[in-house]
Amino acid sequence: MRANYRMQRLFVTAGLSAGGTVEAGPEQFNYLANVLRMEEGSELLLFNGRDGEWKATLAFPTRKRILMTATEQTRAQPEPCDLHFLFAPLKVGRMDYLVQKAVEMGAGLLQPVMTQHVQGKITNLDRLQANVVEAAEQCGVLSIPTVAAPKRLKDLLERWPAARRIIFCDEDSATQNPLAALQGIRERSLALLVGPEGGFSEEERALLRGLDFVTAIPLGPRILRADTAAVAALAVVQATVGDWH
Repeated sequence: MRANYRMQRLFVTAGLSAGGTVEAGPEQFNYLANVLRMEEGSELLLFNGRDGEWKATLAFPTRKRILMTATEQTRAQPEPCDLHFLFAPLKVGRMDYLVQKAVEMGAGLLQPVMTQHVQGKITNLDRLQANVVEAAEQCGVLSIPTVAAPKRLKDLLERWPAARRIIFCDEDSATQNPLAALQGIRERSLALLVGPEGGFSEEERALLRGLDFVTAIPLGPRILRADTAAVAALAVVQATVGDWH
């Protein structure tokens, strides 16, 4: 069942069940009461990444409290997304966009990867996780992706489980069409690796190409910015070997 985009959606950490009541935190109270100006009896959708999505009714027991009572489940909890998204951090504004689009496109885990030409850095994982939650609220996602701690590319590859194939975007590929390489993939567990704005170094590219569990793909004839390349790659992977297929 598709998400209901006409109703406000809110992520909560508490368990959800019929008749269960969740109290809005301070930031949620401000958002619901002062930004959205919701009133007694207003309805919204709640989700927690575990119990599916629930329609809930608001009550104001005092001027500074909101209680949200779940009335009916609107969508059951789906299986978590299994696509891992590996990315070199970008500068803050563009990294926020990158994270949001990865959530929308069905990434189940977000793994920052430190490469030789990386331009951004991860200073606050909580900020990235909050960005993930906000994106999930807006786009109807019920499974909340995990944000992993940054790892150096070489360290990540040394401990990588060979059963999960890595698809990496190689700007120096000899072809322009990624479909031939993707259609040959038989594994169901996948990861997509997108490099930094300056691209992978020759050493990194040689390392990746030398691993049996890595498949290199091109992304067409144009040079794409890293955040654009991520969206394009996620779309083509999901359409050929992912959950759009």
